[in-house]
Amino acid sequence: MLWAKSFHLIFVTCWFAGLFYLPRLFVNHAQVQDEATAARLLLMERKLLRFMTALAVLALGFGVLTWSFYGFYAGPGWYWMHAKLTLVATLVLYHGWCWRLYLGFVRGKAKHNHVWYRWFNEFPVLILFAVVILAIVKPF
Repeated sequence: MLWAKSFHLIFVTCWFAGLFYLPRLFVNHAQVQDEATAARLLLMERKLLRFMTALAVLALGFGVLTWSFYGFYAGPGWYWMHAKLTLVATLVLYHGWCWRLYLGFVRGKAKHNHVWYRWFNEFPVLILFAVVILAIVKPF
């Protein structure tokens, strides 16, 4: 079980690194004027998104494996797990939103300016704080 938990934490950390960096690429992309730089940013975004998606699948897979060692118990005293899983589902939706934003850049129809992407970049930080507190403190 400790191996599964270790790999879960490693892949979650790597996934979050991508979730922190990708919106920064979006900030730069929203400000770019020339085609060569835009093309380079699209390539970087695509490669990072593909890598992040693989990391997300591994993080989720090892998370489910770790949880299975506990018997998927989610009764009294495990309300923190319900909250954590809700935040994980929110993070998966955020990841999907990143794909959608990337496709907007691919189609040349990005709807937001660089300031919006800067704020968008802060969301996974809030999720990370909440998930770590829930997993360590188990406040419920």
